[in-house]
Amino acid sequence: MKKITLVALMVGTLAISACSQDRFNAADAANSGANAGGVNDPTSAAYFNQSIGDRVLFEVDQSTLNPQAEAVLAQQAQWLSSNQAYSAIIEGHADEQGTREYNVALGARRASAVQSYLIERGVAPNRLKTVSYGKERPLAICSDESCYAQNRRAVTVLTTGAGT
Repeated sequence: MKKITLVALMVGTLAISACSQDRFNAADAANSGANAGGVNDPTSAAYFNQSIGDRVLFEVDQSTLNPQAEAVLAQQAQWLSSNQAYSAIIEGHADEQGTREYNVALGARRASAVQSYLIERGVAPNRLKTVSYGKERPLAICSDESCYAQNRRAVTVLTTGAGT
């Protein structure tokens, strides 16, 4: 009986010790800034999406970058130049107006405009790919200008590894 009590006491002590050690390590990690990859880490995709911005908008039937889009893309180019571990897929989108074929072509022109801008600002071409979804992946769904405006966009989706 004494052996069973002693074993149970040792197991309980080890369990408590392990729990308190985990808490200590978690607190230690939080205090040492180990929140890598979070929105406060300027090298993370979450930071890119939230602080830099991952999308630009276009006018009706246009693939020309406006000044607001250029401002966002200038920051994207700078971020991508500083974070060589990332590549990007640039998605071109359109609103629901027009035929599928027209919108796929328009989305391709929008993605290409973003890609060209980033390359002109020093991002290596092998780090950028484009894809057009046309009107197939709307962000907002309604037959109203407020939705159309959100769907006329190009989105820079980060991936890891050069030339992915």
